[in-house]
Amino acid sequence: MVIAADYPFMDVLWTMIIFFCWVIWIWMVVALFSDIFRRRDIGGFAKAAWIVFMIVLPFIGVLVYLIAQHDKIAERNLERAQGMQREVDEHIKTIAGGSASEIEKAVELRDTGAITESEFQQLKTRALAAR
Repeated sequence: MVIAADYPFMDVLWTMIIFFCWVIWIWMVVALFSDIFRRRDIGGFAKAAWIVFMIVLPFIGVLVYLIAQHDKIAERNLERAQGMQREVDEHIKTIAGGSASEIEKAVELRDTGAITESEFQQLKTRALAAR
């Protein structure tokens, strides 16, 4: 193999290190761009300025953004995760609580005298069958 003889191990190792650093750099820039675009506390011109700063001076721009916004990035990610968790919890409650809420309404109707016991049993059976 002529190629292996011309490309020593340290060159291969150095190429792999450079490649993985490049991949990490791209990943970090995409993550920061997504953070910039999701921000609601700054306007469009500030977002554009950050993006241009990161494109024109990539290393300095990214490092300045990370230094200036490091705590706020974590707070925004936490708020976003908590918001998604709330949405999932509400969705689960609406799905799982469907028959329970129908039975609860039927109990209230029965207790107020709006329906009879047999009608209550029918509503209860129908709600449990809907699961």
